[in-house]
Formats: sequence, C-alpha cells, structure tokens
Amino acid sequence: MLAPQQVLAHYPAALRGSIVPLGNHGGFSGAELWRLDAPRGEFCLKAWPADWRSADDLAWIHDLLRHAGALPWLPRVLAASDGVTIVFDQGRLWDVTTWMPGVADFWHAPSATRLEAACTALAQLHRAWTDVAPSIGVCPAILRRRDAWLAWQSLGQSGWRPNFVPLDPVAPVAEQLWLLLATHIDSLHQHITRWLDVETPIQPCVCDLWHDHVLFRGDHVSGFIDFGSAKIDSVAADLARLLGSLVGDDEAMWQVGLAAYERVRPLTTVERALARDLDRAGTILAAAQWLRWLYHDRRHFANVALVQERLTTLARRLEATCPPGSVIRG
Repeated sequence: MLAPQQVLAHYPAALRGSIVPLGNHGGFSGAELWRLDAPRGEFCLKAWPADWRSADDLAWIHDLLRHAGALPWLPRVLAASDGVTIVFDQGRLWDVTTWMPGVADFWHAPSATRLEAACTALAQLHRAWTDVAPSIGVCPAILRRRDAWLAWQSLGQSGWRPNFVPLDPVAPVAEQLWLLLATHIDSLHQHITRWLDVETPIQPCVCDLWHDHVLFRGDHVSGFIDFGSAKIDSVAADLARLLGSLVGDDEAMWQVGLAAYERVRPLTTVERALARDLDRAGTILAAAQWLRWLYHDRRHFANVALVQERLTTLARRLEATCPPGSVIRG
C-alpha cells in the first residue's frame, strides 16, 4: 500500500496537513490521488501508474503547464524541497499540483454557454502552446488509430471472440457493443486512411480532454485536469475528444463549440474535417479497446458500475450512427 506521508517528507512543511485518499478518482489508468488540506491551501498529490511513461515525459508535461501558467484554470506544479517537481518513491513517480475547484458536471447541466466556455478555454490553451515545438506532419492521432485498427483486425483474424459469461455484470452491454461494433468496423477505413497522406500543423495537445477532466463552477470553466496523455498532435485531436465526449453527435452543438474555439484560434478546413473523423474513428476503436481489455486481456476494474456506464455511452453513440436498418439488438 502506498504511503503518501513518505512522499510528502520531500516537500516543504507548509504542504503538510490533512490527507484525504481519493483512490483513482473514477479513472482507469492506475494512478492514485490524495487531496491535501494544508496551511498553504488545497493541493493534489498524485502517484502516477507504475508503468506510466517516464520521468522525462512527466518533466515535459510540467514544463507545458508552466508555459501556459497565465491561464488560471490550469493546475500549478509545486516543487519539492530540492527544487525538483518530480519525486520517485515506492516505485512510482509522484507530483503535487494545486487543487482545481469545481465539478465535472456538464452532462448533468449541458448548455451552449458551458460548451462555449470549454471550447474557448481549450483554444486559449492551444494558443499558449503554439510556440512549443511547432511542426507540420501527418496527424499522430490518425497514426495511433490506424495502429489500433490493424491490431484489432489481427486479433479478429486470429479467431478470438469475446466469451460473454452470463453472470458477468457487464456482459449484456458488452455483447450489445460487440454486435454494434460489427456494423461500424468497416467504416474505419474511410475515417482513417484518407488522412494518412495529409499534413497539418502539430503542437502540444492534451489528448485526453473529456467530460470528467473539465471542471465547472456555474457556467465558467474552473479547471482542466489530468495531463498524463499530453503529447505532440493536431489540435483536431483535442477538439474531437472534447466535443465527442460533451455533446456526442449533436451537429448543432458541434458548430457552437467550433465557433467558440475559432473566436480565439482559427481552424483550417483540414482541422475541422479531421476532428469529425477522429471522433468517429475514436468512438469505434474505444468500443474495441474496452472489449479487448475486458475479454482478451482480462483486466480487472474495481468500479464495475463506472465500466458499465462507459460501455453504455459507447453503445448509445454507435447505435445512433448505425446505417439505416442495421441496428442489431442483443
């Protein structure tokens, strides 16, 4: 069991106070979180997953957050007593950031105003990172989706099929997802391959900015959280993840979000179209990934209800975009 007090010994005494364990805080990465209530304020102590990227990657992410530090809804990274922002302890990388206020409640109170606020904040972040290693190239998110698609095809060609055990609580929705996936998997070709020869601007992006990582206070964004997936990519990747998560396939709301983003940072025609294909391909591949995790890799997830919720959301999106007459009922 991880001991946060051991890690906090590396930090100034002013950070020490009450420690509230949060577990993985609803995530699936294997990270563990604690809220610190200290004399200097509220902070978040994070133990990164044991198999997470590297200390160099985490230092790069910390640099990105400092680079955009003028944005008030970004967490600030705190240095340990030796001036370094990363502590290695108990086989894990650890860091401390300011606690971001607010609630990730867009689904419970969706509105055009709140969507505009989220997309405006994302555009401001992208603009702040524009001068950090900018380049031109094929969208990395497209290449990742291509690789995931090929891996899924290879798995299917091997003869593997999920075994839906009757007493498995997620089996009903997982089986529905499997049937829906069959109606969509062929369309991945058009969503991915047409972008393999198209170059677009690439720069640092969050790459996992979805509903649970966008905090609100009323109609205002109060925090973006969890930058563990940050990497060099097209801004279209962040737009696809954010808009697909918040508003699904609601075309009118997509246009509201894109318009708000463009009031801060204009999009090219390529970036606009790319965002839609990244969302469509990402939704299909997310369904495939969950099935693989659950029934091939046999990954265990402590929060079964949350897994069911994720699978149900994916099934709903896939069912909404099935070709006419092809909706399959399990």
